[in-house]
Amino acid sequence: MDINLKCADCKKSYDPYIVRYSCECGGTLDVEHDLESLRKLDLKKIFEERWRSRQKPYDSGVWRYKELIFPVPDEFIVSKPEGNTNLYDAGKAGKYAGLKNFLLKHEGENPTCSFKDRGMTCGMTAARRMGAKIVACASTGNTSASMAAYAATAGMLSIIFIPEGKIAYGKLTQALAYGGKTLQIRGDFDDAMTLVQEVCGKLNIYLLNSINPYRIEGQKAIGFEILQQLNWEVPDWFILPGGNLGNNTALSKGLIELYELGIIAKKPRIAVIQASGANPLFLMWKNKTPYKRVPHADTIATAIKIGNPVSWKKSYRGIEWSNGVVEQVTDQEIMDAKAWVDAAGIGAEPASCATVAGAKKLVEAGVINPDEKVVGILTGHLLKDPDATSNYHKSSLGDIGIASRFANAPVQIEPTLEAVRRQIGTLL
Repeated sequence: MDINLKCADCKKSYDPYIVRYSCECGGTLDVEHDLESLRKLDLKKIFEERWRSRQKPYDSGVWRYKELIFPVPDEFIVSKPEGNTNLYDAGKAGKYAGLKNFLLKHEGENPTCSFKDRGMTCGMTAARRMGAKIVACASTGNTSASMAAYAATAGMLSIIFIPEGKIAYGKLTQALAYGGKTLQIRGDFDDAMTLVQEVCGKLNIYLLNSINPYRIEGQKAIGFEILQQLNWEVPDWFILPGGNLGNNTALSKGLIELYELGIIAKKPRIAVIQASGANPLFLMWKNKTPYKRVPHADTIATAIKIGNPVSWKKSYRGIEWSNGVVEQVTDQEIMDAKAWVDAAGIGAEPASCATVAGAKKLVEAGVINPDEKVVGILTGHLLKDPDATSNYHKSSLGDIGIASRFANAPVQIEPTLEAVRRQIGTLL
């Protein structure tokens, strides 16, 4: 089995073990697997035998699928391990969305509490395979937390470029704790992304944003694991939030490979949900106009506050393949959906809850039938952005135009049994 790097635009191929993030033509790169060789293997049997394995690296929910991720010798693998996240019945959140069969895959249960760990284990393994000593990324939070943790595990130095302004300090705290050297620039995420690419290119530092094709390979395992949890029965829909668009690029790439290998016989539809303040893919898809960046992107969902996503072309490819859709939701819709995800006992950061807000909107529009089987992906843990949660329930988001429609505010009472009895009575 072998791999190479192939341009998504002009189809030119490159050596997979020479550092490169884009083609000479400017196109982004895919890791191309030798599907002909893989057809000779009983991959489903291999994956099932590794399920719940205690043997490293196959105790990982990424490296279980090694043949379809990155067939590198085990000694290069940097794993914590990641994956093996739960697939929950959406409960109250499903009723809120209007769906009878709605499951939520909670990627916030990864080691650093977001889906980024799946891509990072593969990206950091590529860094080690290529002899890197320093790694870097631009980040609004989750990528920095993940990269710093995996760099510490691998014994590498990590450098993080963050934008000024609104960031979730729960995420930045992780990066600082794991030893990442954090540089805050005067500009937004897109400015940070431009700078980190220049820095990595000129200073021999390995770039670990989702423009790195190996990051995408690791993130494919989200879809693989969901299907294995469903006994390889394909749902009607996958729904996920869209920021830098690496996640839905990865999901669709993995599904295409499984379909071509005959492991699945049905194409699920993919819905990508963007925040209305950071919605370049939605505008392109809805208006059928050329791609155009959204300057000064803004949303309370900091993980998807990206106006110029690097993976937009490959993302669009997957949407077309799956006959998918793109939708946008407001910050109000995101935070209301979050209240129901949290109340279901699942919990997630705001960006994750764009998934449920988008599901509700697509059901109401008649795009998704309430009886269809839908899997939504929650990308990050509730405590990634605790301020957003507490401020919603304290009705403290009015200054940014968000009403707390489903608030569960604390109640102050006298320290008496009768006061407690009265309060309990109001809940029954």
